[in-house]
Amino acid sequence: MLQSKFWQAFFALAPFIAIILLFGGYFIFIFSMIGHMDEMEHGGGLPMTTFSVLSGFLVLVLLMVALCLGSLIFYIVHAVKNPNLQQNNLLLVWILLFIFANGIGQFIYWIVEILGKKDTPATP
Repeated sequence: MLQSKFWQAFFALAPFIAIILLFGGYFIFIFSMIGHMDEMEHGGGLPMTTFSVLSGFLVLVLLMVALCLGSLIFYIVHAVKNPNLQQNNLLLVWILLFIFANGIGQFIYWIVEILGKKDTPATP
């Protein structure tokens, strides 16, 4: 799974897709709350309307958090198993970049270390 180009691209782009979906879910949440404004103003069902709309948004948020955490774990494991990073303490730099620049760090790693490095055969 670590060497699959599909999963590498998916987990590199997943945080960006997650933020776009999160903004979309937020706008759907806000517009649905505005759509139920008459119902909330005239007494009936303020808590039920709010929680019914909020539950879908919270499920989306939890899925996006799980996706971003999965991306972080995938790329930390990939960096640890990458033999090119064992020299010059690059492994520590990449792991710190993954942690402190989550999403962008994985994307940069994907471009620099995976797409940028061509598979060259080892010469004896």
